[in-house]
Order: sequence, then structure tokens, then C-alpha cells
Amino acid sequence: MNNRIDPLPLQIPFDSAERELGVAVGFDGSGESVLALHFAAREAQRRDALLTVVTAFKVPAMIYTTYAALPDAREDELRQKAAENTLQGARDYLREYPGDVSYRTERGDAAGVLVEASASAQLIVVGARGRGGFLSRLLGSVASALPAHAQCPTVVVPRSYRTGDAQGRQRFEPQTEDTPVVVGIDGSSHSRGAALQAAQAAQGRGTSLQMMMALPSLEGWLVWYPELNTGEEQATERRKSELELSLETDARWLKSHFPELDVTVSVEAGDPIAMLERASGQAQLTVLGTRGRGGVTSTLLGSVSKGALLHARGPVMIVPAVADQRLENQPDVTP
Repeated sequence: MNNRIDPLPLQIPFDSAERELGVAVGFDGSGESVLALHFAAREAQRRDALLTVVTAFKVPAMIYTTYAALPDAREDELRQKAAENTLQGARDYLREYPGDVSYRTERGDAAGVLVEASASAQLIVVGARGRGGFLSRLLGSVASALPAHAQCPTVVVPRSYRTGDAQGRQRFEPQTEDTPVVVGIDGSSHSRGAALQAAQAAQGRGTSLQMMMALPSLEGWLVWYPELNTGEEQATERRKSELELSLETDARWLKSHFPELDVTVSVEAGDPIAMLERASGQAQLTVLGTRGRGGVTSTLLGSVSKGALLHARGPVMIVPAVADQRLENQPDVTP
């Protein structure tokens, strides 16, 4: 398998019916990968899709100075056997799972393996961090790299995710909760694509969708532009009202595609990362595009998306620029 990460096209062809891996999840046996496995199992049930569990293994280049130093078994065979043993932990955990499951061991870098799997998946799920080789640090290397390169939406599951107290096959049943799905939107076409995925997630969960937009504060800019200090509060309130009208237009467009969905909008003045961090603690799922209206257009994962992943209190879905015909009639409105 070729694990090279290539630049993505402007819009990624995306047809769920052709994504034969269904919901794919990276598993390395760590506690957080178990949480990701649980989330993915519930999501596969919601979608009536295959659950694909993937474990990656790497084989380092080995140098032996003498013939006698050669091991009895080949290193690649030993690494693959260890990966298969890791997958056995997933099999044990899913023993009473009622849906279809596929288990795969793939040779290569974990991020590259999952990026390649994402081309055939409806959704890909990982834990926020794990066992060094698969995920590590505060936000693991895979959880950091995968959303920027994946060819389908990616969900990163933090250690705060709760699996509930149910036992047996009931623990994998999708839960009905009153808390909403939250989507961050900035009026860009990319964020509207994320809103469509968020609306689909909310509808599948039988809950509401909250569309949120951040209005950056003028604080800090006043050092450079003191003339803005006159009527700062009035200017902020005026701009907030304008953005609310723009967001309501987006909400009406979204409801034209999801007429049964309860959609609310809100605009908050302040830091968008802090806003999303608070919202993620009260949401079933927080959804963002890979990037929005940031100044560095060449980055694959924007600063807000990165910050949200680092500080989220609940699962976060990052949506790349997937092709969606419903975007053809998106509002011609720029906030």
C-alpha cells in the first residue's frame, strides 16, 4: 500500500454508496482508541454501514552485522503478528456488536494508512491521542495530520467521551440526547459544506443543529487603530446584527434541504476557538470545515480547526471540501 500523502483537489468526489469501507476507525489498543472504536460503532449503526477497524504497523530498516545476528523470524512478520494481536482486542470489545465489521492490518505510517483508507470511507474516526506509534502528545500526530489530508470527514474523539453504562449489544446502540450538534460557520462555501454534514449528523441523531459564528473583538486592534475606540460597543452590536441576518439566510437555505430539522443561529463576539471549546462541552458533536476565511489560504487545516481539536471537550468532526450538489444553490451572501 502506498502511504504517500498527496495534495487534495479543490473538491473531493464523495458518494457514500461508493465508500465501501463505511465508517473506518484507527485502533492501536490504547484507551482512547477504544473510545474511538465505541464512537465509530455507534455511528456505523446510525448509518447502517460497515464498520472497518484498521491497525497500522511499521517495519524499520534493520541492519545485521553478522549472519549469526539474523533473527529466527522476519521483522515484518513479527510486526504484522503484533498488529493482529492488537486487532484481537478490538474483536473482543466488539464481540456483541450487532453490525458487520471488517478488520484490517496495513503496513505503513499510521497517518498515511488512514489517509488512504479515507478515500474509501464515509467517515474516519480516531482518538485524540494514543500509543506513540499511532497517536501521541496532547493532540496526537495522527489526530493532527489526518483531518488536513483525509478525503472524507474525520471525527477526533477526546478522552472525555463517555460510552455509557449499558452492557452487551445495547452499549453500541445509538443514543438519543437532547444536546445539539454544533457547527461553526463563517459564510464561506467550505463552511456551508461542513454545515450540510452537520445537518445530516443532527438529523441522524434526532436532535437540533446550532449554527455558530464568531465576531472577533476589536480589543487589541485599538492599540494600532485608536480611532476605532469611538463607539466600539455600538459598532460591535451593529456588526453582530448584520452577521445574524446573514446566518439566518444560511439557516433558511439549510432547512430547504433538511425541512424537518430544528436549526438555531447565534453570533458571539470574542475568540472563535474559546467559543467552540465552550460549545463542544454541551454538544453531541462539533463540526468544522478544514479551513475558512483565514489569511493563510495555502494551509490545509486552519488555525480555528486546529485550536478546536486541541481544546475540544467532546467529539469534533472536521469536514474537507467534499463535492456536494446541494452547494449549487447556496446563498449568495458574504458576511
